[in-house]
Amino acid sequence: MDSLNTLVAFTGNTLSQVIGLFLLILVGIGTGMLLKIALNKRALLIKDERVITASILNAGSRAAPLISFTIGLLAGVNLIELGAAENFVMTSIEVLLTVCAAMTAIFFVEAPAAWLTQRAAKTPSKMDDMLAPILSKSLKATVVVLAIVQVAQTLSGKEITSILAGLGIGGLAIALAAQDTIKNFFGSIVLLADKPFTIGDRINVDGHDGPVEAVGMRSTRIRTLDGHLVTIPNGEMANKTIWNISKRPYIRKIFNLGLPYDTTPDKVREAKAIVEELLQDHEGMNPEFPPRIYFNEFADSTLNLICIFWYHPPAYWDFLAFTENLNLNILARFNYAKI
Repeated sequence: MDSLNTLVAFTGNTLSQVIGLFLLILVGIGTGMLLKIALNKRALLIKDERVITASILNAGSRAAPLISFTIGLLAGVNLIELGAAENFVMTSIEVLLTVCAAMTAIFFVEAPAAWLTQRAAKTPSKMDDMLAPILSKSLKATVVVLAIVQVAQTLSGKEITSILAGLGIGGLAIALAAQDTIKNFFGSIVLLADKPFTIGDRINVDGHDGPVEAVGMRSTRIRTLDGHLVTIPNGEMANKTIWNISKRPYIRKIFNLGLPYDTTPDKVREAKAIVEELLQDHEGMNPEFPPRIYFNEFADSTLNLICIFWYHPPAYWDFLAFTENLNLNILARFNYAKI
């Protein structure tokens, strides 16, 4: 009670005014919490059938305590006399309003992102899977920048152009520090426009070979074949040579068969005929890409047969199984022919 009397004496307001202020703030907080619980329960009930509506309700549940608290605070402040502290208090409240508005906007940005994600799941293209998170992060970043600008204007009492003009060297330092961020953002735009890969594609960038897990505003994440997660800035990705292994139409196999130098010409012809027979109309063969087998050179210690075939489609494990079976058949036939 003594502390309350002290507060009353310090602010120059009556006891009922101070109590009214705190009551309105408490009512605002309580109302916000009740709204949060109600909206959350409703969102859980419809999350499977109406994804977008559930996302809006979730955003509303997160924003409700902030909005209700702010309304309660504003209503309470109107009950009391601020005196000499009026400018400070009103400026603080304006900053708080800006922060609350920004956080509310950030929460509600997730609704269009949920809509995009839902649409993306219904299309065969994976490009919209990449677009949804980038759009969400871009909108959130825009909200944050606008909020910072508004807070700066509120605290300084100046237009943003005057603030920027007064930054001088500090502004240059900020611009230099942000250049990598800007570079990476535009790199993500280039990747989206050029479409060298989509999420799930296996790519090779600077020796990092594996499927693309995510493309964000700043970086692309690749899960390498040995399990490591590699993060590459989009500014660098946009300037790299990207090998999209998933987009290859076939797997080409080139191998050499070395025959001893004492092998007769007839046996060389027989060896070539055996391989040609085994590869004739082979599994995964496209008629436009028939196998090629040639006695192509006298190597240092062997007579060399070069063998080339193309396997369609580029299913790697099926290709390995076929190659193993081919090798075993070549070995068996060569042993039988005493080559």
